[in-house]
Amino acid sequence: MHLEEMLEYNKKFVAGKEYEQYTTDSIPNKRMVIFTCMESRLVELLPRALNIQNGDVKMLKNAGAIIRKPFDSIMKSILVAIYELKAEEVTVIGHHDCGMSHVDTTSLYDKMTERGIKDKTLLTIKNSGIDFEEEFHGFDTVEESVEQSVSIIRNHPLLPAHIKVHGLVIDPGTGKVDVVTKDR
Repeated sequence: MHLEEMLEYNKKFVAGKEYEQYTTDSIPNKRMVIFTCMESRLVELLPRALNIQNGDVKMLKNAGAIIRKPFDSIMKSILVAIYELKAEEVTVIGHHDCGMSHVDTTSLYDKMTERGIKDKTLLTIKNSGIDFEEEFHGFDTVEESVEQSVSIIRNHPLLPAHIKVHGLVIDPGTGKVDVVTKDR
């Protein structure tokens, strides 16, 4: 039902040429990549709290704004934004009250089986070398998590030395932003 409503709205949006106010190119005006959480409370709040307009930044998201491996899809996207789309800064933005903090992987596993994922499937994944705990565990503090993601980006062997990498935390209730780490 929700998808049909969205598609119906889209027809009117396109027919009314409402897209014209958002016209820009693929190069971010502020030469920045923002990597943040997929948190729904931040969809409009984060850009407004930081005065980000359409076309200003490349916005990447995942659960918790977490990078754990140097060649995961987020890191590859950051590198493409730098090398192909002229980004010069990267800002990791975590948030207070994040659903990824203190994720109970046992409970998550149980929820998956309750929704029809077979134990055999989960065992096959485990036996293929994927550590369920490592892949899905959360974090203790958002600041530590932001610092971890920033560290992986800053120390990446393919990151040019002049690229600045910062870490922030936003309050999803007020939009207040605190600096965790600021580059040069």
